[in-house]
Amino acid sequence: MVYAYVMVKAAPVSDGIDQLKQDLLAVSDGIVSAHIVAGDVDFIVKVEVDSPADVKGIAGGIQSVAGIEDTQTYIAMD
Repeated sequence: MVYAYVMVKAAPVSDGIDQLKQDLLAVSDGIVSAHIVAGDVDFIVKVEVDSPADVKGIAGGIQSVAGIEDTQTYIAMD
C-alpha cells in the first residue's frame, strides 16, 4: 500500500470551502480524507492506493478540480 499527502492551495470560490472539500473527496476512492487547514495551504488530502502511479493519477485529478490553484504531493516512506 502506498500512502501520500497532497497539500492543496485553493482560489477563493463562490460555492465555499466546504463544497470544494466535497469536490476533492469525489475525485477518487483512493482519497481517504481531506482536511481544511490554516497556513500556507488550504487542504491536506490523504491518499491510500496500490502504487505510486495511482498517486500521480489522483494528484492530476485534484489539480483538475475547479478552484484549485496549486498542489504539492508527498509520498510517505514508512
